[in-house]
Amino acid sequence: MAMSDLSTPKTTSPFLHSSSRLRLSSKSHLSNQFRHLLLPPLHRTSVSKISCSVSQNNQAPVAVQDNGSVKTKKECYGVFCLTYDLKAEEETKSWKKMINIAVSGAAGMISNHLLFKLASGAVFGPDQPIALKLLGSERSIQALEGVAMELEDSLFPLLREVDIGTDPYEIFQDVEWALLIGAKPRGPGMERAALLDINGQIFAEQGKALNAVASPNVKVLVVGNPCNTNALICLKNAPNIPAKNFHALTRLDENRAKCQLALKAGVFYDKVSNMTIWGNHSTTQVPDFLNARINGRPVKEVITDHKWLEEGFTESVQKRGGLLIQKWGRSSAASTAVSIVDAIKSLVTPTPEGDWFSTGVYTNGNPYGIAEDLVFSMPCRSTGDGDYELVKDVEIDDYLRQRIAKSEAELLAEKKCVAHLTGEGIAYCDLGPVDTMLPGEV
Repeated sequence: MAMSDLSTPKTTSPFLHSSSRLRLSSKSHLSNQFRHLLLPPLHRTSVSKISCSVSQNNQAPVAVQDNGSVKTKKECYGVFCLTYDLKAEEETKSWKKMINIAVSGAAGMISNHLLFKLASGAVFGPDQPIALKLLGSERSIQALEGVAMELEDSLFPLLREVDIGTDPYEIFQDVEWALLIGAKPRGPGMERAALLDINGQIFAEQGKALNAVASPNVKVLVVGNPCNTNALICLKNAPNIPAKNFHALTRLDENRAKCQLALKAGVFYDKVSNMTIWGNHSTTQVPDFLNARINGRPVKEVITDHKWLEEGFTESVQKRGGLLIQKWGRSSAASTAVSIVDAIKSLVTPTPEGDWFSTGVYTNGNPYGIAEDLVFSMPCRSTGDGDYELVKDVEIDDYLRQRIAKSEAELLAEKKCVAHLTGEGIAYCDLGPVDTMLPGEV
């Protein structure tokens, strides 16, 4: 779906020309046309008048110049169509430069929780204007329009632009964050190798699109499963983007592990720190109680039931997603969205002294002896600039190393399954008889 750009005059605004608009597909119908919901009426500069017009047959609006000639054809919706040029005295000088955030699978349940957190300022801060670029499929385009309507009705002052579409080469244009949630869920009887191939093709294409049009320092968070290997596929197809910028979401596993330790110790979960999830986002993941702390003390000193730590705790974290599905009949959505928020905030705010967080990152140069050229969850710290460093001062005993090796072996096997998507030759799949996918995960 092609979407043309609405040209605006140059200004000195700190919000990328202080624009606020939403662009939709050609299938959209305009309702509550051009309501001033997000921003108060503002004066325009005298450089050039920009307005939106709608034809009687509900075709796409167009931007017109003062002389009435068509400048740029535009497909837009409601208040986000409007472009505001602020006078110098009306600029909110305390706000930062707008950032562009792409979200795939934007009509899904996880995104339904996530987008409103992003737009509210709860993720990037109360002084950070954002533009949301929402990627969906042809089947979900009407649902995306519904999402856009709800964003419009929510009156988020920090939400300056919303674009929706089905072409990643258009949606990913100049994005600084790409949150890749959309993936095909595993159906009944589907082999894990088949899921790896189907979703791998999606992430190979998205990697190519990011490589071609995104900001060269874009940060990419892969949520769609199997997220570790999908992240590897994506980064292999985006050679111009630093491999260090790609993440696979394991923060939900970390949050679940903190909750289980807090319950066992009889404390609130904010007393649990230094929690690491090692490895794959599957049932081979390794929740690390050896290095975790409760109230600053090693977990094994606080929880003396070491049999529970090795068996009950580990299994409860590994299988939490499946248990949730049994109880509720569907996979986690709200808690996944919260964990995406947590993962981003861990990269854009400094890590508390002595603590760390878990994220799946590229293994090249890691200090733990884990095989290179994988995306593997490991402990990280950040100074808050969007970058991170691996934590070196962690203890790895024989118990922990054996379990890390099992998850490592699984990821090496998955990597062979997708060799045709990473430019490494012919794929060969031998995943063994045990299914380690988290059942029902999106």
